[in-house]
Amino acid sequence: MDIEGFVRRELSAGRGEDDVVAALKCEILRIKTDASPEYAETFAKAVLEEVKNTTGLAGDLFVFEHAGVTMGEFGVGSRGKGDFFAHRQFPRIIGKATAAVGVDEMDDAGAVSANGKYIITTVDGMHSRLSDFPFLAGFHVTRATLRDAYVMGAKPVALLSDIHVADDGDVAKIFDYTAGIAAVAEAMNVPLVTGSTLRIGGDMVLGDRMTGCVGAVGVADHLTARKETRAGDVLLMTAGAGGGTIATTALYSGYPEVVEETINLHFLKACEVLLKSPVLNHIHTMTDVTNGGLRGDVYEMAETADCRIVVDEANLRKLVEPKVLAMLDALKIDYLGVSLDALLIVVPPEYAEEVMTVVRSAGVPIEQMGHVEEGPAASVLVSGSEEHDFQPRFRESAYTPVKKVVDTEPRDFDEMKEKVRAAADAAIEKKMRILARLRKSE
Repeated sequence: MDIEGFVRRELSAGRGEDDVVAALKCEILRIKTDASPEYAETFAKAVLEEVKNTTGLAGDLFVFEHAGVTMGEFGVGSRGKGDFFAHRQFPRIIGKATAAVGVDEMDDAGAVSANGKYIITTVDGMHSRLSDFPFLAGFHVTRATLRDAYVMGAKPVALLSDIHVADDGDVAKIFDYTAGIAAVAEAMNVPLVTGSTLRIGGDMVLGDRMTGCVGAVGVADHLTARKETRAGDVLLMTAGAGGGTIATTALYSGYPEVVEETINLHFLKACEVLLKSPVLNHIHTMTDVTNGGLRGDVYEMAETADCRIVVDEANLRKLVEPKVLAMLDALKIDYLGVSLDALLIVVPPEYAEEVMTVVRSAGVPIEQMGHVEEGPAASVLVSGSEEHDFQPRFRESAYTPVKKVVDTEPRDFDEMKEKVRAAADAAIEKKMRILARLRKSE
């Protein structure tokens, strides 16, 4: 519970200070069951004082222009149309960067040139619903960030970690989470070298929620970024059993036995053998099937490379681990709209067989499942003999009971986009004002 947010909302609604303190005292005692009433009341009064002291401030350093659109309403973080639109505002705010692969390319990782090589950096946040399962959270986020380094053609050389646990969380969470990271790190011989540990919101968030991220640094001689996708290429995809998303689906839908299927290093092992093979130099693009599932990643690739990508469903279902696919089918979850932890490779057709041979040598199944055509940016799905639209939906496939409830588009999307764009514009203008001030002071 965000108690600072609670107090701000109550005061904004016109509730009296004494009533706010009394209400917050009850909330504190409900969560901190070993606290005394006197402590809870003193704590509540201190929160009220801090909120009052930070209310009504003016100026660039203290206020921001609100969009009037919430993260949940717009689907930010839910790997669909709203999320992709929000992410496309970041390059506008960041500005032109001297990077080999920058944020404007919406790739799995960024890259800069250094001494004739490419330095790759990437970061992934742990799955928010794995807060009560720290080892799984650490394991899957580490595997995810390593995936993002590998698919840029990079050999990962270091990992970094960040973990935040709310005030009432057990200290053991940070150790179990780190053990999950270390299991993957040691298995792949990539050292975890640094990190940070904090409480979520300091004293202002009660409860035991956990969140965190893991980053990776890699080195590459040859980049396999999305922008290299070209007309005439074919798409190959490895088998996948999913990661944090599938583990979450299994846990919260009553299929805990399926979680075991997600504990593997197949993707990373496939990348390892490709990095050691001369065929890597002929691969144009690699990516992982994560952001909104195959629907989201193919759409993003088409947008970045400005081409038409055609996906053939014929081989897709057999590339999903059977127990995972059976669970998704039973729960009526679109398997094309969730993260499958599969490796997607774009390569000229004359090298497709060689790539598949190398990947299969690591014991990982792989099949051809599409091709790239000239044309305006678009993605289509061929099922049987018919073409179907293959655009990402407003959110990724609703893969938990709660997500099925919130999987709605309650407001006009175009209206929300304009409000979000205006908020990004305001952030850009603020950046320029502060930059001007800094440059003038120099």
